[in-house]
Amino acid sequence: MASVAPETQQTLAGISAGDMTMLDEALGMREAELARSGLDARTFSLVKIAALIALDAPPASYAWQVGNALDEGASAEDVLGVLRAIAPQVGGPRVIAAAPEIMLALGLALPDAQDGGEG
Repeated sequence: MASVAPETQQTLAGISAGDMTMLDEALGMREAELARSGLDARTFSLVKIAALIALDAPPASYAWQVGNALDEGASAEDVLGVLRAIAPQVGGPRVIAAAPEIMLALGLALPDAQDGGEG
């Protein structure tokens, strides 16, 4: 078994529990990436969501990036706009796969399977 410092263990425990602040601090890259991009923080966050969709990213990624976008002034409608804008390039299946993860990140309930998503 590896020797692990208590601070490392705490940080890893926080990340695995979904503490996005700990992940952001652990990576410490967001601010540097933002500065290098030349984009405003809102646009930067929306672009990151588009990249997640294109990459068919894991669910936890959406919680973090959607939260960042909302913190930077983006709205749920802006996030929907990202889905609409990139659908022709990434394809419907990726947009469909991302939609429930985005809904959860926005704090919305997923539609019941039996109602086909209408409601």
